[in-house]
Amino acid sequence: MLEYNEIVPKKIIIYQGEPHEVVESHVARTQMRKPQNQTKLRSLLTGKVIPASFHAADKAEEADIETKEIKYLYKNRGEAWFCEASDPSKRFALSDAVLEGKDRFLKVNSIVTAVIFNEETIIGIRTPIKVDLVVKEAAPAVKGNTVQGGTKQVVLETGATINVPMFINQGDVLRINTETGEYTERVGKS
Repeated sequence: MLEYNEIVPKKIIIYQGEPHEVVESHVARTQMRKPQNQTKLRSLLTGKVIPASFHAADKAEEADIETKEIKYLYKNRGEAWFCEASDPSKRFALSDAVLEGKDRFLKVNSIVTAVIFNEETIIGIRTPIKVDLVVKEAAPAVKGNTVQGGTKQVVLETGATINVPMFINQGDVLRINTETGEYTERVGKS
């Protein structure tokens, strides 16, 4: 059980019978009142963000969350297919609601971490923070087109489209931050 002031960002708690991740928290004390923790919680089942306040007498149950390594196989008709890392015969599909767009930077046979609630339900995945991907399509740089800070859009090997500096060409290997979906650096050539 967590005290009201231990409910901080990145913690996963049970709120109204569902697992919620704490997105924001702020312990406030107004005049002549007891302190309270004002939070924003994101449901791990629906993705909905709700406000919640916890008073000094309140406690929250920490969710029983497990993790397991799984392997990304392919995407077909809005479903991403995975298998257990150690047993390729145990295949299963995850919907876009569970993936939250994190699959756009996954290569075939990438190992990711599944977040499991109640020992059976996969409620999300954790990808590596940075991945290296090859540029499949890149428009040529146009001289004098630096009004927007000198960026252009490229298509990566996974099909994701991102903004990059003008000097990036087709065949370059880029390091991408999967949390923000942004270019961080050029690693080399493929």
